[in-house]
This record gives sequence, structure tokens and C-alpha cells, in this order.
Amino acid sequence: MTKTMTALAAILCLQFHVASANASVLVAQVNIPTQTMTVTEDGVTMYRWKVSTARRGYVTPAGSYTAKWLSRDHHSKKYDNAPMPYAVFFNGGYAVHGTYELKHLGQPASHGCVRLQPQNAATFFSLAQEAGLRNTHIIIGD
Repeated sequence: MTKTMTALAAILCLQFHVASANASVLVAQVNIPTQTMTVTEDGVTMYRWKVSTARRGYVTPAGSYTAKWLSRDHHSKKYDNAPMPYAVFFNGGYAVHGTYELKHLGQPASHGCVRLQPQNAATFFSLAQEAGLRNTHIIIGD
């Protein structure tokens, strides 16, 4: 009985290991000077979009992050219930999310988040769901 249980446990572990080994690695590279975000999946460039990062007086935190949580229809508690559709949170209250202020895309305009056109935010959100939070990385810099 013990050998059967051990064999069964080994098979289950192997199945989980194979599943995680086949997961995609999703990377969003945010370039602050050019106000662009390049999305790669398993090293292949999939998208390049205009973004808005922090305006004067605010900061978009530079660094390398792993996605922490997702919120499809989020509203900011800090900034007057502002809509943050398709939010992928990566550092506390900072997220990559959609915006309806499209005229500001391509220039600094946010309180620190990375803003995208809503359709692009929905695409990134979906890719992050598929890849999994552990496999979704956001790199912010120049």
C-alpha cells in the first residue's frame, strides 16, 4: 500500500511539474523615456504599445517585478474612484491598466501606474491570466 501511495504521489508531482514547465513567460518591458511597453511571450515580441507613466511630481517605480494580482474592473481608492480597467498589479498599488484619457498616451500623465489603451490593457490582462502571475514580469526602466 505504501509503495502504491508513493508511486501515485510521484505521478501527481510529475504532472504538476510538467504543467509549470510548459507555462509561457510573459514580459512587459516599459521604457519610460519613450513611453512605450513591449510585450514578449517566451522571448518573442508580441506587442508594442504607447503608455503613460508618472507625470511630474509622481513616480513610476523602476525595477523588475512579478505580477501580484489582477482586477478586471478596478477603481482607485486613492484617486477619487478613478477607473483602472484590466489592472495587473505589480508593486503595492502600482499596476499596468487601461485608461480612458487616450490623448495622453505616449507622454507622462499618471500618478505612477502604467496606463494603456483599454483594448491593449485587456489583451495584456488576458495574457497574464493565461501565463499565470508567477510567469508575468513587468520591467520598468529606460
